[in-house]
This record gives sequence, structure tokens and C-alpha cells, in this order.
Amino acid sequence: MSIKSFSAKIFAAYIQRQINSWAAKPVETQQKVFKDLIKKAAETEFGKDHNFDKISSPGEFAKRVPVRDYEELKPYVEKVVAGQKDILWPGKPIYFAKTSGTTSGAKYIPLTKESMPTHIDAARNAILCYISDTGKSDFVDGKMIFLQGSPELGEKNGIKLGRLSGIAAHYVPGYLQRNRMPSWETNCIEDWETKVDAVVEETVKEDMSVISGIPSWVQMYFERLQAKTGKKVGDIFPNFNLFIYGGVNFEPYRAKFESLIGRRVDSIELFPASEGFFAFQDKQDEKGMLLQLDSGIFYEFIKADEFYSEDPERLTIGQVELDTNYVMIISTSAGLWAYNLGDTVQFTSLKPYRVIVSGRIKHFISAFGEHVIAKEVEHAMQEATSGTKIQVSEFTVAPQITPEGEQLPFHEWFIEFEKEPEDLETFAVALDKSLQQQNSYYQDLIAGKILQRLKITKVPRNGFQQYMKSIGKLGGQNKLPRLSNDRKIAEVLEKL
Repeated sequence: MSIKSFSAKIFAAYIQRQINSWAAKPVETQQKVFKDLIKKAAETEFGKDHNFDKISSPGEFAKRVPVRDYEELKPYVEKVVAGQKDILWPGKPIYFAKTSGTTSGAKYIPLTKESMPTHIDAARNAILCYISDTGKSDFVDGKMIFLQGSPELGEKNGIKLGRLSGIAAHYVPGYLQRNRMPSWETNCIEDWETKVDAVVEETVKEDMSVISGIPSWVQMYFERLQAKTGKKVGDIFPNFNLFIYGGVNFEPYRAKFESLIGRRVDSIELFPASEGFFAFQDKQDEKGMLLQLDSGIFYEFIKADEFYSEDPERLTIGQVELDTNYVMIISTSAGLWAYNLGDTVQFTSLKPYRVIVSGRIKHFISAFGEHVIAKEVEHAMQEATSGTKIQVSEFTVAPQITPEGEQLPFHEWFIEFEKEPEDLETFAVALDKSLQQQNSYYQDLIAGKILQRLKITKVPRNGFQQYMKSIGKLGGQNKLPRLSNDRKIAEVLEKL
């Protein structure tokens, strides 16, 4: 065991004790975070507009501060972007994380001197918890790759801006710099396909032990490694035993990954976003990710099926229940207040509080009142492919409301297969059966002959990559919506 590996175990044990301390007092921890946030922002423009000086409880906060998404918070954000200080948080941000918005073009998410360290610490702690949980630390001596956005930063009125992953690249600790790949120059390549090819060239002869990134884009990297060498990824990198990912559910990709690697490897799931680093997988044998209650983020939760009602109840951490779909609302040390992130979560454990990401509040199918969510279609896919040779590269689902002729409407599954089922109809029946078992509304619509059983449309190889490229979102942190309530994506896929 190397000195670095031994030191990592000692540090991991220390961090684990710290985490255990606040995780054992979740309500008290969140109360402290809430009070600190309100106190620090009381003299900001937002704080004065919402009478923060009169707020002493989450209940009062909920009465005075409405839930907002980026569009609704934008008048304040624009003042911050224009260079004004003390708007959402004391002073000015140190960065803007620039992301692509759906209705307003670019979004500028502030990162402050208080919030930025929470992103870095959570990413570090995820790895340290893995070491503490498994006792494995030899991987720290190997090379590590993080497929991420360019670290080159622009500037907006004196404030640096870029993609969050690119900003985070500036915070890689010194003890990892020698192990980290790809090179700075390769990381700065903007075109994703060119970048992946360059990463392959740089890493193919290295001793890679940790690989991190969004599964769909890591899959592209693995496929190009295999195309170049004719070998399984696990043979190219015999010491590769840890995959770190976030952004999407890994399960639909697992079979394909194991085929490309040639074996199963440990994995750590993360729940990061420009707005905050919310959770990470802290145990290999537990479902869900540990919610970060001590990271300058105050959480509220609204039941997803009540979210669009006139006055939905906003729950705090001590009021949530298991297996309920919640919209997660955040207030942060970056100056986001009662902010609707758009993600939905479900709690898998209350001691400690662990969550899974169940989807997006805007990404669902409810064309007929069925309200099918991402977690349900992903579980159906996992169940239908389990124990078979079927491999799926990517998929998305959309409603077909006006089919040709006298057909009943249906859900259309666009699937890119790596290995197709022998009988597509039997596979469709298995998918539909699983979805009906999970969603009683969908089951009732099938039984009542409002909908017919789902149908599958095969997408040609690399079709989803072509789609993402066509909309300018190939690579980086961009993710394909698992499902939609309209046909916008479907209409493009139909033409491939």
C-alpha cells in the first residue's frame, strides 16, 4: 500500500465521522442552515424585498417567498449579471455557471465564495465515503479521467463564467493533478467528437483506475477505445474498477457497460447541478444517495402530484415520507431562494436521508392523465431486459395522440438497440406489463381501451448522438430527456 493510499484511508475515516455527525441530526442541521442563510442575506435586495428580517421559521419563509424557477428569478439574476452587488447574496458571485435554458437561452447560475467549496467538498467526500465503505483505496495511485466541459472561462462584467464542470477543473487538488486526465489542452477542445478521439489517444496506454462522466458520453468513449484496440475496456485498463457518474440513471446503461468493459465494476452515483451538489452515493449496498444537509442548502419538498395546485404544501426534511414523488425546492448560499430545480426525487431511507432522482417535473407523459415518470419507464426497461441478451444503448418515450386510421393512442418508445430482442412484440409486451404494474393510471387507461399497448420504434445506430448533435447538445453535461409530453423529439427521430 502506497503512502497516498494509506493517507486516503485515514482522511476517509475522518470525513466519515463528520458526515455521521450531521446525518444523525438532520432536522437540527437543516434548521441551522436555514437560519444562517436568512441571516446572511437579510440586507440583500432580495432579502429586503421579502422581509427576511421578519422570517424566523420555514413556515414564515414559505409565506413570504414564493417558489420560483429561473425565469421567475431572472429579474434579480440579471442585476447580478450586470455587475450589481448585494442582490441575491452579499457581494458579488465569484463565477457564473453558464447552462442552456429551454425558454430563455443561456442561464447564468451564480456561484459564490460560500457555495463553490460545497461543490468541491461533496465530490471529494463521495470518493472518501467509498473508501470508508469498501476499504479500497489503491485506485488513488492510478490515473483518473473526468469527461467534462472545457475549463476555459469567459468573463461577464468582471465575473468569470463557464460550465460548472469546467469551473470545477480549476479546483482539482494538487495531490490528484499528476493522476488526472485528460491533459488541459484536450479538456479545452470544444467539439465533443474531436475531444473524445483526443481523450482516447491520450489514455489508451495509461493505467486508468477511475473513469467519471455522464453514462451516455462515457459509453461513446468506451466504444471508440474498443474500435481502436479491438479489446474490452477492462483488458485495456486492467486496474479500472471504479466508475463515477451523475445526471442520469445508470441502470439502463449497465448491461451495455458491462459488455464493453468485460466485467462489473464498482460505481458511485452523484447528484450535482450548477445550482448545488445535492447528494452522493455513500454506501455500495444501500439504494439511494445521501442528501447533503450540511452544505449551505435548505431543502423544501412539494408532492409532485400537488405541485400544480393553487397552494401546494411545502414540506421540510422532517416531514417527508418514503417512496413519494417530490419536487425538490432549494435555497442556497449562492442566492437561489425557494428555487424550483425541476428535479423530482423519492426518499429511499429516512435514517439517514437518501434519495433517488425520479425524473423532471416537466419531463413526464400525461397526455391522458397517466402521469408516467422517468423512474417508471427506466424500471420497466431494466425489468424487461434483465436476464436476457438484449442490450439498449439509449431510449426515450413520447405519446402518440393521433395515430393513423382507427387506432387507439399509445406511448411510443424510441429505442436504439445494441443487441435486439429476438421477438420485438414479446419485448413490447414485457415493457408494457411492467409499466402497468407500476402506474395504476396507465393500467386503467389500457384496461378502459383509452390507450393501446405501447409500440416500439427502432432508432438506427448512433441515432441519438445524431439527434443531440443536431440540437447542439452533443457531449458535456447534456442529457437526453427520458420522456416527453409532446412529439418534438419524436418528430426528429422519425426522420433518421
